[in-house]
Amino acid sequence: MGGVSTVGDRAERTDRVPKQDRSRATRQRLLEAAVACLAEHGWAGSTVSVVAERAGVSRGAAQHHFPTREDLFTAAVEYVAEERSTALRALFPEGVAEDRRAVVSALVDLYTGPLFRAALHLWVAASNEEQLGPRVTELEARVGRETHRIAVDLLGADESRPGVRETVQGLLDMARGLGLANLLTDDTARRERVVAQWAVLLEEALG
Repeated sequence: MGGVSTVGDRAERTDRVPKQDRSRATRQRLLEAAVACLAEHGWAGSTVSVVAERAGVSRGAAQHHFPTREDLFTAAVEYVAEERSTALRALFPEGVAEDRRAVVSALVDLYTGPLFRAALHLWVAASNEEQLGPRVTELEARVGRETHRIAVDLLGADESRPGVRETVQGLLDMARGLGLANLLTDDTARRERVVAQWAVLLEEALG
């Protein structure tokens, strides 16, 4: 009847909110566990069961949120990529940063953590897994565009000027290469020198 709220209705609404919160928390635990598993064990060692156990949930609960293995891992890498993008922007809340070296260093950090390691495993798997390939290609294109936009904003780069867009893209390609070098050995010392030199080059190229 016209807008009358019963005790049962109110109780149902009260129960529903915590359930939604629990569902979101479960999803987040699964995503974080998936990235950790992928970074540590690679694609072959990262099954839905392994991720579910690490997240402390049942396999059925995992499949409720992510029906397939491909759903789980592409969503996981995308989730952490979005988290890292948010964190990167939070480092420079005013937008354009005065210290371009700090921006270069922060961008390089994007490619030297567990996200990049997990993404790399996903790329390798996508080259051999027909169902995974198109998803990862689309994901990487989206993540790449977002990272490029953030870099342009933080560096205060004017892409209407000839060569500026390519300079920013070169920075991101360089950062990815440093991330690859860091997979096998601790490349911190060399990375710091390269970051310093790129900051000088950017000042000259971007003005």
